[in-house]
Parts: sequence; C-alpha cells; structure tokens
Amino acid sequence: MKRARIVHQGRETWAKVVEEAGGEALLLTPDGARIGAGEARWLAPVTPGATIFALGLNYADHNKELGFAAKQTTPLIFLKGASTLTGHLGATPRAADANQMHPECELVAVIGRPARRVSAAQALDHVGGYTIANDYAVREYLENYYRPNARVKNRDACTPLGPWIVDAAEVGDPQALALSTHVDGKRVQQGSTADMVMSVADLIAYLSEFMTLLPGDMILTGTPHGLHFVAPGETVTCEIERVGRLVNPVVAAP
Repeated sequence: MKRARIVHQGRETWAKVVEEAGGEALLLTPDGARIGAGEARWLAPVTPGATIFALGLNYADHNKELGFAAKQTTPLIFLKGASTLTGHLGATPRAADANQMHPECELVAVIGRPARRVSAAQALDHVGGYTIANDYAVREYLENYYRPNARVKNRDACTPLGPWIVDAAEVGDPQALALSTHVDGKRVQQGSTADMVMSVADLIAYLSEFMTLLPGDMILTGTPHGLHFVAPGETVTCEIERVGRLVNPVVAAP
C-alpha cells in the first residue's frame, strides 16, 4: 500500500494511493473523496514531530567521486529541520548565493515501530515503509565533507520528500534498488542502494543503540555519485525502483 499526505478541502490528511488503468495514481481520502494525482496538493509524507536523520558520505561510488578512498566506519549523521521539507511537485527555491546547488536522490527509511538497541539482523522488522528524498546541497557553504553546516543542508524547501510512503513489504530488499536523477530529462545521477557503505539495517542498529527510534522517524540514507548544479526553471526528477518518482521544479528565490 502507498500512503500520501495531501491538502484536501483546506485540511491536511493522509490518503491511500491506488493505481488506475494506464498507470495514473488516484488518491482516496478517509472521507471517501477520489482525487486525481494531478489535482492533488502534495505535502511531504511526514508525521508531525518525527525526527529526520540524514547521512553524508554513505555511498562508496560517491565517496570515490569526492576523493575519499577510506571506508566510513561511523556514519556521518545530521538532522533536518521541518521547514526544509516540501512535497511532490512543490517548488524548490535556489537562492542567489546558491549557484552550486545540486540534487541528491536518496532512499528514505520510515520507522514503523519503536526500535531500541535492535541488532542489524532485527532492524528491518522496525521499518514501516520507504519514500524518496531529494536532499539538495549548496556547495558554496561546505566547510568540509565531515561538517555539512546548516546553510548547506537546512535551507527552506530544499529537501523535497515523497510523493508517498510505500509499505516495506512491497519494496522488499532495500539494498537492491536502482536510483536515478534527471534534470529536464537529462540523467545526472545513477546508482544502486547496493553501494551503500552502511545499509539501512546497519543505520537503524547504530542509531537505536543510543536513542529510541519512534514510528514516523525517517532516515535519509545518502546519495550515489553524480554532481550537477541546477538553475531556476529546471525540473528535477528523482526515481527509486519500487518506490516511485519525486518531481520538483527549481525556482529563483525571492
């Protein structure tokens, strides 16, 4: 099952996503309304109050691209603020000081039940589903790859998320998914979750060792190789096998 968070009749709600003939998505709200995908106002599918973790340097091919040969033994984790999020088809502003802003397609694991000191072998039992993030980076403000400061990774609406959450059972093995990013139809990123340095299960085991992960918490798991700076007017599509396609336009910030 797929679940999307949308605005319906002026109120936020979760809707069930079903596939119609021809591959078009239809949203079914709890009050029985049927909304076409093109008519929906999509929100980031996040539970209010959820903790959102993000990863740096978690793909071997991306690390090699950046000149890092050594394998990470401890994950590089930072947090995302709620204002950084926008939903499917939401506009991402590129500020005047962000000429080196590039998209990063990422698999997002969504916690389904509390996890505290779970082993990697048990960790995936605590995943409720998966979604997609485009975790833009603004490279002008990168101090170094081990310190992704707030101006690099926490700008308003610069983390599109969605379009929906897919149940974990429908996705299957999270380490066997193809990822890609296209800008105006041109492929700028391509990779596989098999290339993660720390797997989804490893990350959950690591985090749950020192804190309890709660239902709705999200883990952005890093991005594969491919750097491409975007410009206002372009449309970015991040796609992950068995999860979906996240589409967002880039606009000039006011």
